[in-house]
Amino acid sequence: MAQVDVADLDCIFLTYYEPKREEFWAQISNMVPWAKRVDGVKGSDAAHKAAAAASDTERFVLIDGDNLPDERFFNLVLDIKDEYADCVFRWRGRNHINGLMYGNGGLSCWTREFVNNMQTHEATDGTDETLVEFCFDDKYLAMNNCYSTSYPNGDAYHAWRAGFREGVKLCLDKGSKPALENFHSEVHHTNLEYLSVWHNIGADVEYGSQAIEGARYGTYKLMLTDWDWTQTQDFDALEYIYDEWQQGDWDHTQLNSRLGLELYDFDSSASAFFKQHTRKNYHEHEPLTTEIELIRKVEGW
Repeated sequence: MAQVDVADLDCIFLTYYEPKREEFWAQISNMVPWAKRVDGVKGSDAAHKAAAAASDTERFVLIDGDNLPDERFFNLVLDIKDEYADCVFRWRGRNHINGLMYGNGGLSCWTREFVNNMQTHEATDGTDETLVEFCFDDKYLAMNNCYSTSYPNGDAYHAWRAGFREGVKLCLDKGSKPALENFHSEVHHTNLEYLSVWHNIGADVEYGSQAIEGARYGTYKLMLTDWDWTQTQDFDALEYIYDEWQQGDWDHTQLNSRLGLELYDFDSSASAFFKQHTRKNYHEHEPLTTEIELIRKVEGW
């Protein structure tokens, strides 16, 4: 086992379009004076490789451009088991729009070797698992704890794009599009729960309604049209889809009638109430406690 002080690792702030990236960079530079920044690299795979190239340490921390870390994270010491030595760690992030806490937008800790060897997104190796995700690699570990807050609502398009991408990705079965008739059996039940939150919660924050509409449209476009869903990883393509969505030529009620998904138009107070009470379900453990460890313990595997 190796002990790694987070403060000894390079920290890379990875930005592309995020409207508040300069504001966040100022805060992160003050919080983490040794932080570096990689900006404007197109493509998720290429951007992560640029972050690895910017790091002088083999292991490095990555902060997304719309994510603000908790300062206490940089005081942690990670006890890395030998079998985890070459693994990626992804902690949960609190989503400011809808209160969800899962891997989307959270802090991550990579090795340069892993990043340089991976083939994902625009550089996919051709498998469904790598078309729009990193997370299906056996060495990509989902951690239980939450050490940051994600703000994917810098403006209307930013919020819509965040919702749209999750509205697609949460419907996938290990990266594959499920058959319409098997939607509820092929999509993991936790993903369906998260999807419902994206579809319905967020009216209490600025541009939250755009995130909700984006999530609904992403699910509609994936499951109820013949659209090439691999465009989810192409930010240029998403701009065209946003323009398409604004024309309003679609019927969101089909998400209920054809997919059996419940849609509600919660007002601001109901949305805030939901977020206040779901937050109570979170319990913190040791920094490198994985989600699967706790699931096994609870379910008695």
